[in-house]
Amino acid sequence: MAGRVGERAPEFRLPSTLGQPLALSEILRERIAVLAFFHFAFTGG
Repeated sequence: MAGRVGERAPEFRLPSTLGQPLALSEILRERIAVLAFFHFAFTGG
């Protein structure tokens, strides 16, 4: 699924750095969010 600059991201839930589940909607209730994806980051490849 490809997104476009300025397009809203779909809802998702991922573990936080503390291992707790965190949803995008939970973040957006309190503040703005910027999503950045780094191809092959931290993979050693």
